[in-house]
Amino acid sequence: MAAERKAEHPERTSAAREQQRAYRYFDLVMVLFVTVLLLSNIASSAKIIDWGVNLLGLDLAFDGGTLLFPLSYIFGDVLTEVYGYRRSRRVIWAGFGAAALMAFTLWLVGIMPGEEAWQEYAGQDAYNAILGGVSSGGIVIASLVAYFAGEFSNSYVLARMKVWTQGRYLWARTIGSTLVGQGIDTVVFIAIASALGVFPWAIALSLIVTNYVFKVGIEALMTPITYRIVNLLKHAEQEDYFDVDTDFNPFRLHV
Repeated sequence: MAAERKAEHPERTSAAREQQRAYRYFDLVMVLFVTVLLLSNIASSAKIIDWGVNLLGLDLAFDGGTLLFPLSYIFGDVLTEVYGYRRSRRVIWAGFGAAALMAFTLWLVGIMPGEEAWQEYAGQDAYNAILGGVSSGGIVIASLVAYFAGEFSNSYVLARMKVWTQGRYLWARTIGSTLVGQGIDTVVFIAIASALGVFPWAIALSLIVTNYVFKVGIEALMTPITYRIVNLLKHAEQEDYFDVDTDFNPFRLHV
């Protein structure tokens, strides 16, 4: 069946034709993906939230970025489902570069001397406590490594499942890829951040469980909206990419 799809739609697997394609909404989805990524990284450092709920004795506390970060996986699902793994790979790298640039900028601003009046009403300690966390070595390393591993795992699983299922069961692909991608992302991020002193080990397990349950739950709840967005984009773009002969090497940037 996959071979038949490839024969019927040669433009889906022809690199030359793909490079000539002009998509109407691809750039918009990419911008939304990167924006969500950057905002969630800032929120992660800014605050740990505790609603006073516990599960099997574990307090369900989570970092602020958890509220928004699951949306990046939804956008990642949309990109891979509609445009294919190779275009999604470029967007993931764009997000990686943007996150690294943001961290470097906030670090550079943080080490510069503060103006006298600013020191009175805000001060270096306040900056270090909030934005300094985004640019600290531990949070940067943890977030970039976790992002890289999680996003590429999510995109790979979804792309492979789409071929295996011959384009059916979108709900299974989005949730299945999220279970893998968010699991890897959450464990890697919390483990590295805790090892480097960003979070205390005492709350590491609680953060992992809470973040994972919350992120996967958001993905499941958003499935009807994901369906709607995917169907609208497929119709508008006249594209429904199948990664039949894709090179899944995450370090290759060409489309």
